[in-house]
Amino acid sequence: MCLAIPGKIKAVEKKTKVALVDFDGIERIVNVSLVEVKKGDFVIVHAGFAIQKLTSQDAKEILDLLEGK
Repeated sequence: MCLAIPGKIKAVEKKTKVALVDFDGIERIVNVSLVEVKKGDFVIVHAGFAIQKLTSQDAKEILDLLEGK
């Protein structure tokens, strides 16, 4: 079982299909070839690939649960 934490897209490079994703202050380069995303979207990432786009409300709910709110 793996735990995926929502991250927010900070920038997208459409040509190479990679994005800069912010995970609560930790930024990582992520392959976004499996999902259609734009700056400001939230995604779930597994093994360096964005595998699902989330609504901002879903992302907030997951982050609140992980923080114990």
